[in-house]
Amino acid sequence: MENENKPIRARVRHKGGRNLFLRALAVAGTTLVLLLVLVMGAITIICTGPSPTARDLFVTTVMETSAAKFLARIYFSEEEIQAIQEKNAVVDSQEVTQSADFEENQDGLPKDTIELVDVTGPTFKGKMLIVHDPSRVSVAVAPVFSEEASGVRVEDFAKQENAVAAINGGGFLDEGGVGKGGMPLGIVIKDGQLLHGGMDTPESVVGFDSNDQLVVGTLTGRECLERGLRDALSFGPTFIVNGKAREVAGSGGGLNPRTVLGQRADGAVLMLVIDGRQAHSIGATYKDCIDVMLEFGAVNAGNLDGGSSSMLVYQGEVQNVCASLYGSRPLPTAFVVK
Repeated sequence: MENENKPIRARVRHKGGRNLFLRALAVAGTTLVLLLVLVMGAITIICTGPSPTARDLFVTTVMETSAAKFLARIYFSEEEIQAIQEKNAVVDSQEVTQSADFEENQDGLPKDTIELVDVTGPTFKGKMLIVHDPSRVSVAVAPVFSEEASGVRVEDFAKQENAVAAINGGGFLDEGGVGKGGMPLGIVIKDGQLLHGGMDTPESVVGFDSNDQLVVGTLTGRECLERGLRDALSFGPTFIVNGKAREVAGSGGGLNPRTVLGQRADGAVLMLVIDGRQAHSIGATYKDCIDVMLEFGAVNAGNLDGGSSSMLVYQGEVQNVCASLYGSRPLPTAFVVK
């Protein structure tokens, strides 16, 4: 009789364990549903509540993501979203960088100096890399530009180019946030050669000419080549041109991770990467980026691709926290420091 009862007790224990697992699963599922309801309730209040400022900040923030645009589209039409974005943006003056000689270096540091500095603001933390010799900064590109090809991660760009530092570069095709990172958008110029983009299509450009001056503004591929741009990529908007900061209306792009390239009057290159979508750093607006660049003395500066692409590698180490859950993203282009 004792031996016959053992299998029965084993079956009872097994059934009790299964019931416990199912109860735990049910509790976890209920908690997840409640959290989702709370989040969507908060979003609903923001989007339909009495504060246009909160609404605009939310819409401009999520519309700069690859995968979360649908949250704004739940509440607003494409026309309404466009109207919100247009009134919360950088005001384009159509001005382009004018050629100018570099001023004398005032800080007395050797030209081969590279500095890494922490930056902070009310809603963000980031890093500023100051490269005193602008001739060391150039564009790196993936081996192939194709929708089917995978791009290169920023840390791998640094290794391939034997570079001391690298940041992410221009925009790329990324439908739904699942792009392979192999197809750039707009102009790509490397070593004076137009590798991508139209000769007569105006694009927002960030790049260096043959005199190592940073050029920002809207240019066609033809105009870039006529100006002697040696390395350039497309993104935007332009933040500072010829010493003048662009006006920013409203929330200006929302709070997101940012990558910005700028240059001081003495030629030193400013590489700014700001963390976002993190507990320690929600993100920065366009105005935040302009303020940081002005603080560091930028006379020209342009916005590069941000979001989950924002990445700074220096001396073989990643210096920021990537917003992507899967780590740094494969990209078609980067700016590197050799």
